[in-house]
Amino acid sequence: MSQRRRTRGAKPSMKPAEPVRLTTPLSEDQARSLRAGTRVLISGTAYTARDAAHKRMTELLAGGGALPFDISGAVIYYAGPTPARPGKPVGAIGPTTSSRMDRYVAPLLAAGLRGMIGKGERSDEVRQGLSRHGAVYFAATGGAGALLARHIVAAEVVAWPELGAEAVRRIELRDFPALVACDSAGGDVYGQGREAWVQD
Repeated sequence: MSQRRRTRGAKPSMKPAEPVRLTTPLSEDQARSLRAGTRVLISGTAYTARDAAHKRMTELLAGGGALPFDISGAVIYYAGPTPARPGKPVGAIGPTTSSRMDRYVAPLLAAGLRGMIGKGERSDEVRQGLSRHGAVYFAATGGAGALLARHIVAAEVVAWPELGAEAVRRIELRDFPALVACDSAGGDVYGQGREAWVQD
Protein backbone atom coordinates (compact mmCIF):
# COMPACT_ATOMS: atom_id res chain seq x y z
CA MET A 1 0.00 0.00 0.00
CA SER A 2 1.37 3.40 -0.94
CA GLN A 3 2.12 6.14 1.59
CA ARG A 4 -0.54 8.26 -0.13
CA ARG A 5 -3.26 5.65 0.43
CA ARG A 6 -2.24 5.15 4.05
CA THR A 7 -2.36 8.88 4.67
CA ARG A 8 -5.69 9.30 2.89
CA GLY A 9 -7.28 6.53 4.92
CA ALA A 10 -5.86 7.63 8.28
CA LYS A 11 -8.30 8.93 10.86
CA PRO A 12 -7.85 12.55 11.91
CA SER A 13 -6.19 12.96 15.30
CA MET A 14 -8.35 14.06 18.23
CA LYS A 15 -7.80 17.63 19.36
CA PRO A 16 -7.00 17.95 23.08
CA ALA A 17 -9.70 19.58 25.16
CA GLU A 18 -9.31 23.27 25.83
CA PRO A 19 -7.84 24.09 29.25
CA VAL A 20 -10.26 24.95 32.04
CA ARG A 21 -9.78 28.53 33.24
CA LEU A 22 -9.75 28.92 37.02
CA THR A 23 -9.60 32.02 39.20
CA THR A 24 -8.51 31.84 42.82
CA PRO A 25 -9.62 31.59 45.54
CA LEU A 26 -11.26 28.27 44.67
CA SER A 27 -14.56 27.11 46.11
CA GLU A 28 -15.09 23.55 47.25
CA ASP A 29 -17.55 23.03 44.40
CA GLN A 30 -14.94 24.18 41.87
CA ALA A 31 -12.30 21.87 43.30
CA ARG A 32 -14.65 18.89 43.41
CA SER A 33 -15.67 19.45 39.78
CA LEU A 34 -12.11 18.99 38.48
CA ARG A 35 -10.85 15.62 37.30
CA ALA A 36 -7.35 14.20 37.04
CA GLY A 37 -5.84 14.77 33.61
CA THR A 38 -7.61 18.08 32.98
CA ARG A 39 -5.42 20.93 31.79
CA VAL A 40 -6.03 24.24 33.56
CA LEU A 41 -4.97 27.88 33.35
CA ILE A 42 -4.94 29.47 36.79
CA SER A 43 -5.28 33.20 37.44
CA GLY A 44 -5.54 35.13 40.68
CA THR A 45 -3.70 35.08 44.00
CA ALA A 46 -1.58 32.16 45.18
CA TYR A 47 1.13 31.75 47.81
CA THR A 48 4.60 30.26 47.54
CA ALA A 49 5.80 28.00 50.36
CA ARG A 50 8.29 25.19 50.70
CA ASP A 51 9.51 22.97 53.53
CA ALA A 52 10.63 25.62 56.03
CA ALA A 53 7.51 27.74 55.61
CA HIS A 54 5.24 24.69 55.85
CA LYS A 55 6.88 23.70 59.12
CA ARG A 56 6.20 27.16 60.55
CA MET A 57 2.62 27.23 59.29
CA THR A 58 1.75 23.89 60.85
CA GLU A 59 3.42 24.90 64.12
CA LEU A 60 1.31 28.07 64.17
CA LEU A 61 -1.89 26.11 63.61
CA ALA A 62 -0.96 23.54 66.24
CA GLY A 63 -0.47 26.36 68.75
CA GLY A 64 -3.80 27.97 67.90
CA GLY A 65 -2.23 30.84 65.99
CA ALA A 66 -3.34 32.53 62.76
CA LEU A 67 -1.57 32.06 59.47
CA PRO A 68 0.01 35.08 57.74
CA PHE A 69 -2.52 34.85 54.89
CA ASP A 70 -6.14 33.82 54.43
CA ILE A 71 -5.96 30.11 53.67
CA SER A 72 -9.67 29.71 52.93
CA GLY A 73 -9.88 28.68 49.28
CA ALA A 74 -6.19 29.39 48.80
CA VAL A 75 -3.72 27.74 46.47
CA ILE A 76 -0.13 27.15 47.60
CA TYR A 77 2.61 26.83 44.99
CA TYR A 78 5.53 24.71 46.15
CA ALA A 79 8.24 27.01 44.83
CA GLY A 80 11.09 29.25 45.88
CA PRO A 81 11.80 31.79 43.15
CA THR A 82 15.28 32.90 42.17
CA PRO A 83 16.09 36.63 42.47
CA ALA A 84 14.13 38.80 40.07
CA ARG A 85 15.73 40.75 37.26
CA PRO A 86 15.04 44.51 37.18
CA GLY A 87 11.41 45.14 36.30
CA LYS A 88 10.33 41.54 36.90
CA PRO A 89 8.35 40.27 39.92
CA VAL A 90 10.29 36.99 40.25
CA GLY A 91 13.10 35.03 38.69
CA ALA A 92 12.74 31.42 37.64
CA ILE A 93 9.98 29.77 39.66
CA GLY A 94 9.76 26.06 38.97
CA PRO A 95 7.84 23.59 41.14
CA THR A 96 9.43 21.76 44.08
CA THR A 97 8.98 18.00 44.62
CA SER A 98 5.62 17.87 46.38
CA SER A 99 6.20 14.77 48.52
CA ARG A 100 8.48 16.85 50.73
CA MET A 101 5.37 18.73 51.92
CA ASP A 102 3.14 15.68 52.42
CA ARG A 103 3.57 15.54 56.20
CA TYR A 104 2.36 19.13 56.55
CA VAL A 105 -0.74 18.98 54.35
CA ALA A 106 -3.42 17.56 56.69
CA PRO A 107 -3.73 20.58 59.05
CA LEU A 108 -3.63 23.02 56.14
CA LEU A 109 -6.47 21.22 54.35
CA ALA A 110 -8.45 21.21 57.59
CA ALA A 111 -7.88 24.99 57.81
CA GLY A 112 -9.31 25.58 54.33
CA LEU A 113 -6.48 25.08 51.82
CA ARG A 114 -8.12 24.29 48.49
CA GLY A 115 -5.30 23.68 46.06
CA MET A 116 -1.59 22.89 45.77
CA ILE A 117 0.79 23.19 42.82
CA GLY A 118 3.97 21.15 42.62
CA LYS A 119 5.52 18.19 40.85
CA GLY A 120 5.48 14.47 41.47
CA GLU A 121 3.28 12.02 43.31
CA ARG A 122 1.44 12.50 46.61
CA SER A 123 1.01 10.11 49.51
CA ASP A 124 -2.14 8.12 50.23
CA GLU A 125 -2.78 10.41 53.20
CA VAL A 126 -2.72 13.51 51.01
CA ARG A 127 -4.99 11.96 48.39
CA GLN A 128 -7.46 10.94 51.09
CA GLY A 129 -7.32 14.48 52.45
CA LEU A 130 -8.24 15.88 49.04
CA SER A 131 -11.36 13.71 49.02
CA ARG A 132 -12.26 14.56 52.60
CA HIS A 133 -11.93 18.32 52.26
CA GLY A 134 -12.77 18.88 48.59
CA ALA A 135 -9.34 20.03 47.41
CA VAL A 136 -7.14 19.46 44.38
CA TYR A 137 -3.48 18.96 43.53
CA PHE A 138 -2.09 20.48 40.34
CA ALA A 139 1.17 19.49 38.64
CA ALA A 140 3.34 22.12 36.97
CA THR A 141 6.13 21.36 34.49
CA GLY A 142 9.44 20.73 36.20
CA GLY A 143 12.53 22.33 34.69
CA ALA A 144 10.50 25.16 33.15
CA GLY A 145 10.89 27.77 35.90
CA ALA A 146 11.89 30.58 33.52
CA LEU A 147 8.85 29.95 31.33
CA LEU A 148 6.49 29.65 34.29
CA ALA A 149 7.78 32.99 35.61
CA ARG A 150 6.11 34.66 32.65
CA HIS A 151 2.77 33.81 34.25
CA ILE A 152 3.61 35.62 37.52
CA VAL A 153 2.65 39.28 37.24
CA ALA A 154 3.26 40.41 40.84
CA ALA A 155 4.92 39.10 43.99
CA GLU A 156 5.51 40.29 47.54
CA VAL A 157 6.85 38.64 50.70
CA VAL A 158 4.10 38.27 53.30
CA ALA A 159 5.84 36.16 55.96
CA TRP A 160 9.27 35.10 57.22
CA PRO A 161 11.55 37.16 54.97
CA GLU A 162 14.54 35.68 56.80
CA LEU A 163 13.88 32.44 54.90
CA GLY A 164 15.02 34.10 51.67
CA ALA A 165 13.77 32.18 48.65
CA GLU A 166 11.64 30.03 50.98
CA ALA A 167 9.75 32.98 52.46
CA VAL A 168 6.00 32.99 51.88
CA ARG A 169 5.15 35.21 48.92
CA ARG A 170 1.79 36.37 47.68
CA ILE A 171 1.93 36.01 43.91
CA GLU A 172 -0.51 36.98 41.20
CA LEU A 173 -0.95 34.38 38.49
CA ARG A 174 -2.09 35.01 34.94
CA ASP A 175 -3.05 31.90 32.93
CA PHE A 176 -0.59 29.74 34.84
CA PRO A 177 -0.51 26.36 33.04
CA ALA A 178 -0.96 23.21 35.11
CA LEU A 179 -2.52 19.76 35.07
CA VAL A 180 -4.97 18.32 37.58
CA ALA A 181 -2.81 15.52 38.96
CA CYS A 182 -4.94 14.34 41.90
CA ASP A 183 -8.62 15.13 42.27
CA SER A 184 -11.11 14.87 45.12
CA ALA A 185 -12.77 11.80 43.58
CA GLY A 186 -9.65 9.66 43.90
CA GLY A 187 -8.28 10.29 40.41
CA ASP A 188 -4.48 10.28 40.17
CA VAL A 189 -2.65 10.74 36.86
CA TYR A 190 0.45 9.03 38.19
CA GLY A 191 -1.45 5.90 39.17
CA GLN A 192 -3.42 5.97 35.94
CA GLY A 193 -0.19 6.22 33.95
CA ARG A 194 1.26 3.15 35.66
CA GLU A 195 -1.92 1.17 35.04
CA ALA A 196 -1.93 2.10 31.35
CA TRP A 197 1.73 1.06 31.03
CA VAL A 198 1.05 -2.33 32.63
CA GLN A 199 -1.96 -2.95 30.35
CA ASP A 200 0.09 -2.13 27.26
